[in-house]
This record gives sequence, C-alpha cells and structure tokens, in this order.
Amino acid sequence: MTDTMLREKFDWTSDETPAEWAENYHRSLPEADAAAFACVALLFRDHIPPTATTPTGEPLQRHLLRTAEMVAQMDLLPEAVQAVLASSLPAYLPDWREKLTAAADISVVRLVEGIDQVQKLTEFVNAPENPQERAQQAETMRKMLLAMVSDIRVVLIKLAMRTRTMQYLGRVADSPLKRAIAKETTEVFAPLANRLGVWQLKWQLEDLGFRYQQPEAYREIAEALAEKRDERLAYIADFSGSLKTELEKIGLKCDIAGRPKHIYSIYKKMQRKHLSFSELYDIRAVRVLVETVPECYTALGVVHSLWQPISGEFDDYISHPKSNDYRSLHTVVVGPNNKGVEVQIRTFEMHEFAEFGVAAHWRYKEGGDSDSAYEQKIAWLRQLLDWRENMAASDKENLAAAFKTELFHDTIYVLTPQGRVLSLPDGATPIDFAYALHSDLGNRCRGAKVNGQIVPLSTPLESGQRVEIIAAKSGNPSPDWLHQGWVKSSKAISKIRSFIRAQNIDSVRENGKNLLDKAIAKTGGKPNLQKLAERFNFDKSEDFFAALGQGEITPHAVEKVLSELSAPLKAALSAEDIVRSSKAGTNNPDGILIDGESGLLTVLAKCCKPAPPDAIIGFVTRERGISIHRQGCASFEHLANQHPEKILPATWSAGQSQNVFAIDLEIYAHDRNGLLRDVSEVLSRNKINVTGVQTRTKDQMATMLFTVEVRQVEELPRVLANLMEIKNILTVRRM
Repeated sequence: MTDTMLREKFDWTSDETPAEWAENYHRSLPEADAAAFACVALLFRDHIPPTATTPTGEPLQRHLLRTAEMVAQMDLLPEAVQAVLASSLPAYLPDWREKLTAAADISVVRLVEGIDQVQKLTEFVNAPENPQERAQQAETMRKMLLAMVSDIRVVLIKLAMRTRTMQYLGRVADSPLKRAIAKETTEVFAPLANRLGVWQLKWQLEDLGFRYQQPEAYREIAEALAEKRDERLAYIADFSGSLKTELEKIGLKCDIAGRPKHIYSIYKKMQRKHLSFSELYDIRAVRVLVETVPECYTALGVVHSLWQPISGEFDDYISHPKSNDYRSLHTVVVGPNNKGVEVQIRTFEMHEFAEFGVAAHWRYKEGGDSDSAYEQKIAWLRQLLDWRENMAASDKENLAAAFKTELFHDTIYVLTPQGRVLSLPDGATPIDFAYALHSDLGNRCRGAKVNGQIVPLSTPLESGQRVEIIAAKSGNPSPDWLHQGWVKSSKAISKIRSFIRAQNIDSVRENGKNLLDKAIAKTGGKPNLQKLAERFNFDKSEDFFAALGQGEITPHAVEKVLSELSAPLKAALSAEDIVRSSKAGTNNPDGILIDGESGLLTVLAKCCKPAPPDAIIGFVTRERGISIHRQGCASFEHLANQHPEKILPATWSAGQSQNVFAIDLEIYAHDRNGLLRDVSEVLSRNKINVTGVQTRTKDQMATMLFTVEVRQVEELPRVLANLMEIKNILTVRRM
C-alpha cells in the first residue's frame, strides 16, 4: 500500500514532508518554546545518523518526525514533541543528559528517560501461545507500562510510536516478525489506547493490527464498506448538524458527537454477535447528550420525526438499565441516502457513568478487569486526560500537572530473564520475586542479579527491571528474611513461615528463646513470660517462642512490648483500688466520673466509641483501668453477664467539653464515581476531622465506614442531615 493510499485510509499525516512539518511547527510556537525546539532539533540532526533505521526498516529520523507530528496533534505540549525528537539520543550520545538539559527544560529530559525505559520493554513478542496465559501476560504488560511512568505522556508517546510503526509496516513484506508485532499491538497497545480514551490512535492500532494478521477478512469488510473513512466522517457531520439544528429549534440544549465504526470494531461485533455485514446497523453512529431524562425522550421523538426508524432496533436502557446500570436510549434510523445510522441518547450524567463508571466501554469490549482498584485508577486517569483537553492552552502549569500520575505505584512489575512479567507489591525484593516464580526457588534463593548486576537480597525492586535469581542446589529459607523485613508479598511470607513450621519445632522454639533473650538484653528487666505471651494472644509461652522463632512475631514488636512492661505492671483493679487511686489525685483526661469520683484510670471502649452526652457505664479491666462503654453496648452486656461484680456507674464530668472523641459513621449508598470525594467534602465543610476510612462495594452498592472526631454527639444530627443530601446515599447512621 502506498503512502498516498495510507493517507486516504488512515488520515495519519498531512501532505507535508517531515522536514516541512517540523519547520511549520517551529514557526507556530511561542518564542521560548520555539528556541528550545530549535536546539533539540539540532541535537536530533547532528547525532541521529541519517542511515539509522528502526527494527522494521524505517529511517529513524523519519520515524521520529512522523511520531512527533502525531504527538503535536494530540496537544501534549511542546516539551513532549521535543522529547520524541530526543528519544533516541541515549543510544547515540553518551553525555545526552547534559546536552539536552542545556538545550531544553528538565521536563524534556525526564520524558526522554521515561521513553527510554519503556522502549526497552518489547518483550511481549515472546509471550506464551496459550490464550489464557497470553491474555494474562498482556494485561500485566499494560499495567506495567502505567506503573513505570510518573508522567502519562510517556505512555501516550509510546502509543504514538507504535502507531507510526504500524503505519510503516504497510510497506514491509509479510514475515513472522510483522505478524508478531501486529499481534502484540492488538493485544497490548490497542486495548491500552482504548482504556485511556485515545481514540485517534486506538482505531488505527486495531485496524492495522487486524489487517496484517488477517488480510483476507480485513479486505472483505473494507470492500463491503464501499466508503473511505473521510467520506463516512463527512456523512456523520452532516447528519449531526441537521439533528442539532432541529433540536435547537425547540430550545433543547445538547452536545452531539459521531463516529464511523472502524473495520476491526465491525469485525469484532460480527464475531461476537454472529452477524453478517448486511445485518449491522451501527456502522455510523451518533451520540446525543442532554440535561434531563424527559429531554432524552423529546430528542428521541425529534430523531424519529426526521428519519424512519428501523423496526426491532430500538432499546430503552433508561427504563430498563443493563445489569451494570448502563442507561441510554438506542435507536437505528434510515438516514440520508438510505444509510443506517445508530443514535444513542442519554443525559450528561449517564454519559459520565458510561465512560468512567462500572459501565465503561472498555470493560465490556475487552471483558474488563476483575481488579476494582485498578478500574478506579483507570477511570481517574481518563478523567484527568479529559479535564486536560478542556484546559486553556495558556494554563501551561496546570496542563503539565494533569499528565502527572502516581496512581499505579502501589504495585511493581518486573521481568524474568525470559521476558515474563510478574506483579509484586511495592517494596518487594528478589526474595518475593523468587517465591512468585516457585516456592522451591524461593527456598533455595541465595542471591540475585538485577539488570545483570548482582545485588543484595534486601534490595527493593523497581518496575521494568529484569531479575535473575541465583539459587543453591538445595537449601532452606532463613527466618532472618522475615525478621529483617526483607519480604513484602503475602505469598512469600506464608511460604517461609510454612517451611519453618514444618521443621523441628524444638529448634524453632530455641531460636525464639534466643531472639527473646537478645530483646530482653536490649530493654532490661525480667518480664513475666506468661503475661508477655498473653500480650501476643498466646495461652502458652512455648507457642509464643515458636511464633517468634519462625518469624510470625518480629523482635522489634517484642522489644516494644518489653519496654511497656518494664514499668511496674498494674495489678487487676478492684473497685476499692480504683477509689483509692482517685484520692491520690491521678489524672483523668477524658473527664469521666466513676461513681462520682474523678481522676481514675479510664479508657474509652473501641467497640462502641462513647462520646458526650451518651449514657455510659464502666467495667473494670486488667491493666487498662476502667473501660467506658455506651449503655446498651452488646460487648459490655456480654462482659457484664460474666462478671457483674466489675460494673461501676459512670458519668461525664463538666470538664470534658474541650476533648475530642472518636465515633464511627456508616454510610450505605449506590456506588458512583466521586462519591467518596463528595462525602469527604461535606465532613470537611462541617469541620469534622476524619481519622479513618474503610469502603467496600458489592453489586454496585457501597458501604463506607468513617471514624471521625467530635466534641459532642449533639453535633451529629446536622452532619448526618448534610450527608443524606448527597446524591445516591441511602442511609447514614452512627455505629
């Protein structure tokens, strides 16, 4: 396929030569950006050899210029365009950082570092052929690309580079490498572009990947379309314009957008629904966004009055939402020139949910991802990119900030020597890596190489690194791996503990006793071993020694408890002891009177979190003094039934009004994007300090538990009322 034919089919560049484009782009820039671009262009010209080529055979200079043109069209700021031109400098210029720093802003250097890092990850070509394993590897690869970067533009530039590579492959003869690159593109990069909403690259990546893998199927659909893409775009623009004019005549404010379905999308729908090409009615589609539900039906009436609806092609997902709560009106009409057009009508709120919520397009097109936390990060990232598109070009600082992301840095992704990608928790070490591959390899692990360099087993790994384990022929894990905090993954911790537990229990206990002796030597004193074991929830000291010996308890935790016990231990308190301590004038910061006496040792129960003016009652405990409960607390009633002699009357004193008290609030709501943010804003507006948050979602219903601080319970009714005004919230109650 010639350059001209590619332009007609994929509209990927203007008629300008790469050099002409660079010159025109340079002239369009403000003075400061133009100067930086010129300096980077000189480095590009002087240090990227004209004879250098990409692995597919394209001249490297042309490849980078065409990619830079795409990046410029994506509005990623001039520094991103400069970074594309400078992206190959690390391979040709030893002191590239110094020279690039002198020529451009430091942000360009950081982008080039990120591009250089992800460019080394062309590992998926060697992925397993098993479909399930390959799909999992592709998903992990996508996550790794996102986790490796702190500026999302690096990923967008990588997508643009891959798009340019796919465009050039049209000139390359069929080969195993060409098909492998096309398959990698379809499985890794096109879905990533889809998730991020980069439509101008996504459809090209999909269509070209499909064309190089299944040329006959591609040709059949292309011939059946009988229209070029730009002709379909013009048709949709005319259709949308006519519809918008009619809707505005009746005073209906709306946004209308349309798109022609591309070849790969048509193929996937034919396969998914077992349809022939002639049975497809949504090759051309238009979306109408309005403010309210009644306006949706008004717009539907206008559409049907302008064009004849096709029988059996109407779906009302507003009255009858899909299982994922997707809502919209879908109809297909016979548009001008007797061509079918699908029209979707929904409110702006429904559209936001369809784009960023659980009904997001990529989930049902790709089968989605079962990791809800990952889905939320993708939705947030897409919102950032969407907000970026609406920012003023002059707001450069905020525009650059919109590209920054730390969303995916709680997990790292590293490579095996064979190119397999593994996910590990942030801070994981080579020991975690070894156990992720195989338990036996973890047990025999004695050293590691990271990117070819030998490193200590305690070295925290980073995304994108290639790790190789140095293992003994036989061997056992060391408890020190746990004691020194060298292991982060739950799998590795569990396997090490299981192995140690399976060994001679006597030696494990002896090891625990030795560790305890060292801890005692550090802290001093002679603790009661039985009480020490009970502090760690063991009935027998021997079980405590075993847990310490096999790493379930760390020496640091033991030292902390020993320090607490080095002070004189308080005996179990009787009512007489408590009254006696009150006369000695001990302090009582919570402002609680026990049987009319102040200054007693008290602690607020965590089970019911009492706060003034709750009716309260006391219960004598071991070592902690008197536990204060709300009257009616289920935990208190259970204790009182067992030990009624330990109950003491309690009231709030007048001096507690300056204290703050922790209470729990439970919120039950229909889950939606931004719910947690809205709740937090209401609490902040009411000057309520939040000290803890727990959330869980099941079947689109969210349960949120907030621990907040108040001075008086009387503050709550106003706060609860304000929370109930938040959209989607069903109930709010104090626990």
